[in-house]
Amino acid sequence: MGKQMTEMLKGTLEGIVLAILAAQPAYGYEITARLREQGFTDIAEGTVYALLVRIEQRGLVDVAKVPSEKGPPRKVYTLNAAGSSYLAEFWNTWSFLAERIGHLHRNQQQEKGE
Repeated sequence: MGKQMTEMLKGTLEGIVLAILAAQPAYGYEITARLREQGFTDIAEGTVYALLVRIEQRGLVDVAKVPSEKGPPRKVYTLNAAGSSYLAEFWNTWSFLAERIGHLHRNQQQEKGE
């Protein structure tokens, strides 16, 4: 993954993870697996776990410890009301930015005659 992609993901990964949790509660490894299923193959598990700590501290998720077949209990993350509100704001911001960037890109292509 290139540096530019890495930097863009830093700003959006929180919203992406919250969107995954909006679909279904999950523990850290499941979230990483779902990200990979969505094409985010280069995201390290450590990055996801650090992000989960941050969103838990910010009160965007509820956490339950669930017994594991192997090893210690797993922390299962569930999107709560504050997280849902934050996610709605993320999607509004994303839509605005995607529209503006798309507009700029189309204008640039027209100016180049593409």
